[in-house]
Amino acid sequence: FCFNLAFFHPRSTGTMADVPFTLALISGGIAGTTVDCALHPLDTFRTRLQSEKGFWASGGFRGAYKGILSAAMGSAPGAAMFFSTYETMKKVMKTMSGDKEHPMHHAAASSCGEVMACLVRVPTANITQNMQVGRFTRLTEAVSAIQKTGGVGAFYVGYGTMVMREIPFSFIQFPLYEGFKKFIAEKQGSETTALQGAACGSVAGGIAGGVTTPLDVAKTRIMLEKVEEGAVRKYGGTVQALSTIFAEEGVQGLFKGIGPRVTWITVGGFIFFGAYEGAQKTLQRTGLW
Repeated sequence: FCFNLAFFHPRSTGTMADVPFTLALISGGIAGTTVDCALHPLDTFRTRLQSEKGFWASGGFRGAYKGILSAAMGSAPGAAMFFSTYETMKKVMKTMSGDKEHPMHHAAASSCGEVMACLVRVPTANITQNMQVGRFTRLTEAVSAIQKTGGVGAFYVGYGTMVMREIPFSFIQFPLYEGFKKFIAEKQGSETTALQGAACGSVAGGIAGGVTTPLDVAKTRIMLEKVEEGAVRKYGGTVQALSTIFAEEGVQGLFKGIGPRVTWITVGGFIFFGAYEGAQKTLQRTGLW
């Protein structure tokens, strides 16, 4: 899972508008992979907390880096899908609005970006999460086993729920982000800096991440459910999953893993920003941009 990449896009900071799109794309891919690898243990603990088997039965604190290869492999392509769709849709919406830009255009464009990015993220999440709970030990074993359960479609189990998690996330995070930036700008009497913008994005992301945790729990349960041939799925869809979890585990069950999720998004934002800046400066020295 991830924070909204749009907040760390050069055009979102207001200070790096001249950064070429390809440079932003590559830098974003490098930074995203850095975050996914650095904070993978938090993601593993979140998955295990949300698992129906429970944290300790799913592995506890052991093997925190299980599934890191699949997570890393999907990070850069996912970021590329997001950035390219986000940029395209933002231009389309601006044109449709008479060349005027509105903050909600960013939220809508970001949602479109998430829908496309999930085409990469969902298959890797299915592999990663099944490895995190100890169901498979090798990447090839996980891919083969999942493929046998339903072909390519098996890798997209939970796609709808993941999209349903990302869209409200964007529409909660963007207004908060704009509000935080406006508050800081008014207090200091000047526009926010790139670092302050990243901080606003991280905090807003943490709040949005906490609010959308029930959808994250539902997504995890759907992806991890092992269905015997001919049996009916216990978590057959987003609404059914949420209803079942609430009925069996109460409100507490819907917010399992909220700690690691919020921490990952908040801390990950700052790591992403630093890695993005570092990658951008290093790549610029090559003279290709």
